[in-house]
Amino acid sequence: MRKIIAVEFITLDGVMQAPGASKEDASEGFKYGGWMGPLFDDEGGKEMDKQMKKTYSLLLGHKTYDIFAGYWPTNTDKGWPQVNKITKYVVSHSLKKPSWENTVILKNIDELKKLKNSIGEDMQVYGSSNLLQTLMKHDLVDEFWLKIFPITLGTGKKLFDEGTIPAAFKLIESRTTPSGVIFASYRRAGKVKTSSML
Repeated sequence: MRKIIAVEFITLDGVMQAPGASKEDASEGFKYGGWMGPLFDDEGGKEMDKQMKKTYSLLLGHKTYDIFAGYWPTNTDKGWPQVNKITKYVVSHSLKKPSWENTVILKNIDELKKLKNSIGEDMQVYGSSNLLQTLMKHDLVDEFWLKIFPITLGTGKKLFDEGTIPAAFKLIESRTTPSGVIFASYRRAGKVKTSSML
């Protein structure tokens, strides 16, 4: 069985929308695009290089896929040399003829579940806020590799939103960069346990 790993940049209040650039995703009037830039230091860059250079497939929603496909084919010198060669799975009803090499279209959650239960490389999810809500709703996320930035925005698409279910996770790795960004990786660890008060 393949693991699905959500690799996400979030604020303290859980916003994940448009961390990288001002025009990355301005939907719903979001005006804080590029919020991670001022806090992304050299140590954070080294950590991201480690995560991106491991061999994984990508699992993306349509919007994030379009952003990546518009950038990475001509920018492989930016620290992700294998991104064009690895398999990109994109969950979409409307994408018909993808131009980015090694792209596989998944039409629905059943196709995704079948893929997850097959033998192959683990899959990393970047961005893809709508897809992530579906993945969490169906309990398909095995690990969260979070980069938590010391800012709040008060608005924007959030990682833990309407797809969130009760679930327990175990911290498997963490470190903090000089600018205060927390890299924290969590692995699914069963159901939420509660205690009764006497």
